[in-house]
Amino acid sequence: MRTGKLISFILTIGLLVNLIVTPMVSASDAKAQIAFRTELKAIAQKTYEYFQDHTDPNTGMTYDEVRFTDDGLKEAKHTSPTNIGMYMMSTVSAQQLGIISKKEAVKRIQITLNTIEKLEKWNGLFYNWYNTDDGSIKKDWGQFISQVDNGWLSAGLIVVGQAYEELYGQTSKLVENMNYTPLYDPEVGQFRGGYDVAKGKLTDHHYGMFYTEPRVASYIAIGKGDVPKDHWWKMYRTLPKEWDWQAQIPQGENVQYDGVTVFEGSYEYNGVKFVPSWGGSMFEGLMPGIVLKEKEFGTKALGLNNKRHVELQIAYAKEKGYPAWGFSPSATPTGYSEFAATPLGTSGYKDGATVTAHATFLALEYAPEAVRKNIKALKGFNMYGKYGFYDSVNVETGELAKAYLALDQGMIIVSIANYVKDGIIRDYFHSDPIGQKQEELLEREVFSIQ
Repeated sequence: MRTGKLISFILTIGLLVNLIVTPMVSASDAKAQIAFRTELKAIAQKTYEYFQDHTDPNTGMTYDEVRFTDDGLKEAKHTSPTNIGMYMMSTVSAQQLGIISKKEAVKRIQITLNTIEKLEKWNGLFYNWYNTDDGSIKKDWGQFISQVDNGWLSAGLIVVGQAYEELYGQTSKLVENMNYTPLYDPEVGQFRGGYDVAKGKLTDHHYGMFYTEPRVASYIAIGKGDVPKDHWWKMYRTLPKEWDWQAQIPQGENVQYDGVTVFEGSYEYNGVKFVPSWGGSMFEGLMPGIVLKEKEFGTKALGLNNKRHVELQIAYAKEKGYPAWGFSPSATPTGYSEFAATPLGTSGYKDGATVTAHATFLALEYAPEAVRKNIKALKGFNMYGKYGFYDSVNVETGELAKAYLALDQGMIIVSIANYVKDGIIRDYFHSDPIGQKQEELLEREVFSIQ
């Protein structure tokens, strides 16, 4: 029996056993769950084919984007630390889903690790863009060290080290050498956005907002001991009340955590309280949850807020009269842009009637039935192509962005693996001491949205 068929058989038997043990689940519900998981597996398989077809076989580095145009397939043969991390986690996910064997997964990741060990770095941190053919820095795009991008590479390395013991020596050394301290501003207690090597200058801006994707790098840097634990509490849940330029004036109270005063503020939309992200997009809020156990531990904070953002994204689309939901930065027919459910952000991005598939899959563990229906709606727009879902569609005009992005493909397959395999990628991340020893940061907090 082929591996893929074996996995499907095991999933089917598991659900049937659950039906026997739990009589409250009807036969029709169980059948629907089996069909849904089968569909997710098929989507994951096509999604991973992107990585199989568009990762340089010699360097193990995945192309940032491929785009179907009237002139043929255009491949963006450069990559980022985030893309590298997502490729590795996608490969672990593909193996867990039975799409590839463990032998192939290890072989693929080994090539990538051998390459990134040799890449030019800054304090062990990686530059923002490398050419995929030889690993050289793509200098025409600057020489920038990004906090958030390095965070995702660290996360990928941690997951791989726990998934494959034979690779742990390489991955742990790379992570240990990634020194986040030079990007940290101890006076403010927040990270700078990054460092421009050519200019010899840190960015003027900080990553101040807590409910955004850089919190993964924050969590890792604390776990490594590169920055103090109180950094977690010095990020803004909402911006201070007196900053009246923000989308809403937040309501909430000051709370003490580890001697730090935290303003536990919230916004409100349709009578529902939530902690905003910067732009109101899905990946800002929910992407960190593919590795952090926010759903499990943050039942009064991050996990609860993730659920709210899913529900409010759906409500926003309904209010606008859109036939599908899922708003997040994505490809457009001519480039790339930021999209969001605007009211959910401190300085909300536009929605542009544009939805992206990765936003749907990030919501899987919080609203599976809504996701199942949305997948059907997206397929109705002819979004489903050679490598799974095209990156975005304008739901008013039906115009497609016939592009596939490594980042977005990665979010899709990792989200599917976590859903089908009970949080497997998060389990790997939290099995490492870096992921494990600060779990109380996720557990202790209580957002003002109860």
